[in-house]
Amino acid sequence: MRVLIIRHGDPYYPTDSLTEKGEREAALLGERLMREHVTHVYVSPLGRAKKTAEPFLAASGLTPVTLAWLHELSVTREEREAYGERWGGASCEWDLPPLTWTKEPHIFDRDGWRTSAVFDRPSLAAQWDAVREGWDALLAAHGYTREDAVYRVGEGWEDKHETLALFCHLGMGNLLLSQILNVSLPAVWLTLFLPTSSVTTVFMERHRSELPIAHARLAAVGDTSHLYAGGEPISASGLFADTIR
Repeated sequence: MRVLIIRHGDPYYPTDSLTEKGEREAALLGERLMREHVTHVYVSPLGRAKKTAEPFLAASGLTPVTLAWLHELSVTREEREAYGERWGGASCEWDLPPLTWTKEPHIFDRDGWRTSAVFDRPSLAAQWDAVREGWDALLAAHGYTREDAVYRVGEGWEDKHETLALFCHLGMGNLLLSQILNVSLPAVWLTLFLPTSSVTTVFMERHRSELPIAHARLAAVGDTSHLYAGGEPISASGLFADTIR
């Protein structure tokens, strides 16, 4: 099985939709996905993710399933203000200044990061657990049941060649990668950038010596080749770097 984690197109946050650029990105993405043999589509309940999926859904005829847990991580106004005051103006956990998190001793520990003072926002643990539960339930529905850091492939699912497309968000996409790869969430949040409309590819691979067991292998992160092919520049939405124009 293959999983495609797709960030929404260039966003227009005031209306939870896409900019004109985002709509061009979605069109190019739709053309690309028509060659990816997608069998199932799952979307965040937010408008910008649904809007990004529209061109592909119209062309493919596939019916999307909305998953509430694919919603971008929520931060209340009070939490955002408190976070910014405490951590150098940051509005959320993946927006932290480097000197804030690089000195934390547990930041790259698979589970220990949850004890760090930097990540003590009240609702974060509950959201993390909800996403883990949702992700594991989704894979179980496709024949892959989690056993710690690997997945047991159910009988009859060995020869199914499914491709799942998940339309979601920057913070959520990185959170999913931390779940899939069994690594520290902050290590992914703070070191990987997923451009708008990018495609991240994960294979659920079965090793020859342990055929009923699968583990995740990351084949591509934040791929925007469809934008290059269409002459569309990469958006810097969500990125501080000034190298993207």
